[in-house]
Formats: sequence, structure tokens, C-alpha cells
Amino acid sequence: MHLSNDAPHAPPKARPAGPQARYDAFLQARLVDQPHSVMPHRLGDEQLWIKRAGAPHGPGRYRAMALLARLLRLEVLRPVPNPGGEAAIATEVRRLRDLAARGIRVPVVLAALPQGFAMRHLGRVGEETHSLGNEIDHAVQARDPAAVLALWQQGLDTLARVHRQGACLSQAFARNLVRCPDGEVACIDFEDDPAAVLPLPVCHARDALCYAHSTAIYLHASGTLDEGRARWAAWAAQGSAEMRAVLATSTRRLAWMRHLPASRKLGRDLQRVRAAYDLLA
Repeated sequence: MHLSNDAPHAPPKARPAGPQARYDAFLQARLVDQPHSVMPHRLGDEQLWIKRAGAPHGPGRYRAMALLARLLRLEVLRPVPNPGGEAAIATEVRRLRDLAARGIRVPVVLAALPQGFAMRHLGRVGEETHSLGNEIDHAVQARDPAAVLALWQQGLDTLARVHRQGACLSQAFARNLVRCPDGEVACIDFEDDPAAVLPLPVCHARDALCYAHSTAIYLHASGTLDEGRARWAAWAAQGSAEMRAVLATSTRRLAWMRHLPASRKLGRDLQRVRAAYDLLA
């Protein structure tokens, strides 16, 4: 039987959307009705997080910090503006992609729009991933000083790895370092970019001081502060001469902290500051 070239063709079958198209469509749909700025979602057998742009931030919130930095002559205290809104979303997407390209473990950006972006969950589907700060605190509560030191060292090693790649974090507190199920540490929260306003050695010293401020209290509570000092000195010695100079100057100009009470009389925040100075000094 002969089939003419003029015979009608069957309509082409619709091709299933590729992974990127699915992520893009899912992000666009969820941004419309997501009630909170950051929320987890399920897409098929995946878990992801969507972060939506908030309101823009005014410059007034940084004036007090800028004044304090000038009074104390501490460049590490110079504020790093977080503009909020769509500018913060663009900054975070750019920084996450840049850090991932440098081999730093961060959440994978799956889709991005000016109003928000989607990133892959750092843990197993349906399971919470804990911050390094929470894990160290749990080790303190369990009276396990060896675990406290091992976890704390992981944070230092993560900072060193980031710095060796010519990068810095945004706010290197232990709450922004996440322990993944395989035991490795990932970095989160990049709405600002310190390297855009500060020299890189200052950014590295700033990372170090943020980490010390958020973790030294655990060393004090677990009786491992002396060992922590030795490890801190060894870690700092591996950094650049410029970073070490910034740390030394900052520690010298923060010497007044040694007069703060080590107890909780003036609150947990000041106790953290005093513990951090004891580690640095």
C-alpha cells in the first residue's frame, strides 16, 4: 500500500518538562502564596526551600555600628549593609553560586527570580539538619569535651577552606554552619557581601571573630578553653600575614573585655563576649 506524502500527520506528543522547567514553574507558583519568607516544600521526591524577598532595609540600622567601629578604631566592626528586598535575593543567589563554583559546600540554587529563589535541602528529605552551634551545645550538655573540640575544630577547618579559596562568609556564626548527614559542614545565609565593602584580610578576620563570639562559650562550659586556645593559635598561624595583623590589632583594642564578668550576671550576650576574649587572648 502506498502512503502519500499528503497524508495528515499525527500531532506531536507533548514532551515532559525538564528538571529546570519544573523548578522554575514551582518557584513561580509558590512565591505567589507562600505565607512566610523562608519555607520548606516537597517537589516529587525532593525537599527544597524557597526564600522570598522581604522589605528593603534602610541605612539607619547601621549607623550605630559604624559609629562604634570608628570609636574603637576596629575595621572588623564596620557594618556590611544588607539592603534587603530583591537586592538581598540577588546577592545571596550570586554568592551561593560563586561559593559552589569554588568547591565550598552550600545549598544548591535550583531556580531564581528577582522575588525569590529555591534551593535544595542540605539534609535527608523530611529530616531536620542541625546547625554546628546546636551540635556543639548538645555535646556540652552530654558532658563530652572530646566531641565539643572535634565539632568546634570542624568549624575552624571550614573557615580555613573558605579562606583558601579567596572567599569569605557573611556572618560566620555557628548557627550559619550546618552539619550535613555525611558529617560535613555546609555554609548558609549570604544576604550580604563583606568583600564588596571591606578588604579580604579584614573579611577573614571578621569571619574568625564571628566564629569565636558564637562558640567560645561552649569551650568555657566544657572545660576545653585551654586546648581551644592552642588550636586557635595553630589555625590563625595558617592564615595570611594580613589577616593575622588584623586579628592582633582587634584583640589588642578589645582588651577592655577582660573586665567583663565571666558569670551570667549581665546576660548571656556579654558572657559570650567575655568567653570570646578569653579565647583570643
